[in-house]
Amino acid sequence: MTRTAKGNVFITGAAAGIGAATTRRLAEAGYRVLAGVHREAGSLASIPGVQPVAIDVTDPSSAGNAAKAVAETTGGSGLQAVINNAGVIVRGPLELVPPEELRRQFEVNTFGPAHVIQAFLPQLRTGKGRIINVSAPTARVPVPFMAPIGGSKAALASFSDSLRVELGAWGIPVVVIEPGGTDTAIFQKADAAAQAALAAADQARVALYSHQLGAVAKAAARQKLGPADAVARTIVAAVEARKPKRRYMAGSGAAVFGVLAHLPAGVRERLIKTVFGLG
Repeated sequence: MTRTAKGNVFITGAAAGIGAATTRRLAEAGYRVLAGVHREAGSLASIPGVQPVAIDVTDPSSAGNAAKAVAETTGGSGLQAVINNAGVIVRGPLELVPPEELRRQFEVNTFGPAHVIQAFLPQLRTGKGRIINVSAPTARVPVPFMAPIGGSKAALASFSDSLRVELGAWGIPVVVIEPGGTDTAIFQKADAAAQAALAAADQARVALYSHQLGAVAKAAARQKLGPADAVARTIVAAVEARKPKRRYMAGSGAAVFGVLAHLPAGVRERLIKTVFGLG
């Protein structure tokens, strides 16, 4: 079997974390992986069956250029999957989140996948492929001080549900992946950005949140993060399933969020306040 025997897959955010783990697993499974990267490709280029593709998901013209590059690489044979994995986390009290950070959150997590889908849909039709959007549990279970990430992923999930019906005429499945807590650098980056935003904010307003932020930090320190590969395995399963599910929960703690999502809102909010020490 050649490395491209199973077909072609395009993935964004491939350079690190869940994206890198998924890229490796897809290549090992026999796919040719067109690995979308924003800046540095790292070691991706050395993996057999992987070809880095430059893309800034927030720029529609960059997404279009990436689609052209992918079509040239595949010889117009189409794609078996497009995986929208690129994402950022913006967190903190919504009152104190800088407007530019809030905008960045939605540009990457919500508008980015839309730009990619618009650019790559012709190749998905040709390859009879599918769309896989990486969401987050906070899309369905709102968590305090995570409103930006939760809102951006909730919008992405809604996009996905609409697209699933829109693209039914071509038999293009649309899948949502909800990873649980995953041990990647995205959380360290988010924490650094949140601390910088608080340092630049009105300190009198920051002080209003001191107790809540301290309690949430303690709760976060107790969270157990799982390996990125656990999520990668689920994404690969969604790529390969003959009839993929609409939603997959993957990794550490994801199942707990699934249970919380089905509780009455009042009960859920009381539990969340208790867990985060906000009672």
